[in-house]
Amino acid sequence: MGPENERVQIRRPQVRQGTEEAVVTPLELFFDLVFVFVLTQVTAYMAHELSWHGVLRGVLVVILLWWAWTGYAWLANLVSAEQPQIKVVMFVSMAAMFLMALCIPEAFDDAPGGIFGPIVLALCYLLFRIMHLLLFWLVSADDPGLRGQLLRFTPAVIGGTAMLLIASQFRGWTQTLLWVGALAVDYLGTALGGASGWRLPAPGHFAERHGLIIIVALGESIVAIGVGVAERPISYAIIVASVLGLALASAMWWAYFDVSALQGEHALNTEPIETRPRLARNAFSYAHLPLVISIVLVALGLKKLLEYVADTEQHRLSDPLHGPALAALLGGVVLYLLAHVIFKWLTVHMLSVVRLAAAAVLLAAWALVGHLPALAQLGVTVAVLVLALVVESLVWAEPRRHIRAELSH
Repeated sequence: MGPENERVQIRRPQVRQGTEEAVVTPLELFFDLVFVFVLTQVTAYMAHELSWHGVLRGVLVVILLWWAWTGYAWLANLVSAEQPQIKVVMFVSMAAMFLMALCIPEAFDDAPGGIFGPIVLALCYLLFRIMHLLLFWLVSADDPGLRGQLLRFTPAVIGGTAMLLIASQFRGWTQTLLWVGALAVDYLGTALGGASGWRLPAPGHFAERHGLIIIVALGESIVAIGVGVAERPISYAIIVASVLGLALASAMWWAYFDVSALQGEHALNTEPIETRPRLARNAFSYAHLPLVISIVLVALGLKKLLEYVADTEQHRLSDPLHGPALAALLGGVVLYLLAHVIFKWLTVHMLSVVRLAAAAVLLAAWALVGHLPALAQLGVTVAVLVLALVVESLVWAEPRRHIRAELSH
């Protein structure tokens, strides 16, 4: 009996204890590359279904897939992804996520022929979440607190997925509202389950993982610039729009990694181990969701803008973006700034006045730039964001150096 139990113990994934240093593994990066394909598919879906309802549905898909991704970020923080059992689970989960990405064009309306798309997506999502639950169940065998937390978490997973399956049988706004209900069950159920039983033994790894997914998402916005003009002859308008689009993506990168990422990592590293999971859940799992949504929206706006300036037969350079396309571009940047304000408040309990003011300026400009050419609309957006970041970099120069010095030790 003893040797047999020992063999079972050896097969169980080794859980990190206390506080440990860990780095993001190549398998986790590979996992995130599948996630960027998902984001590309969502942007393409919203561009094809360019209406307020279509954009809302695209955002719902991002919300769904983000919650699936962040669960694996918690898992890989607790146990190394280099362990054989974790590798198997992550490869199976990657396959499920990849199939979900292929189903995104049919996430709400099934295309003629083939298998019924909405059900395939819901079943792939169920598989993705079950693999996550099974592995967490295995690694929590010797941790009653984590096992109890998992039991409180499981009903939200089952309830949310069940509502997705129900939603697949409906159409139109009824289907959309059932998706909203499914996500509410998943997110609120997790929040009501508390965070006392979760474990976050490698805070630096967790912060790094979320920083890398922001880079992946921003990379998707760069892809959107190229896809928008991939088959068009190069022109001065395309050059200007592409440079401005790249400047916008670069400014969004700067906004996160120049200050916010440092503050977030420092806050996690200095948070007591008992309350660290709650901070990680609120500041990263929850507060990073609007960051990812906003990046996808900006990618949609850039994609439509590049189509405007490249298609000289259907549009003139004097044509403005309007409706959902303009909302995606300007509103996406506003949401990005507000998400940073929330993130900073959660991590260092400070109100980012500069970013809040920049968001207010862009909201005020929304009505004023409605009749400007699309390139001018993009130029105003870039100018406001860059100016805000320059001011903030001067204000935060000394605190930034101090945080970097502490993290290096």
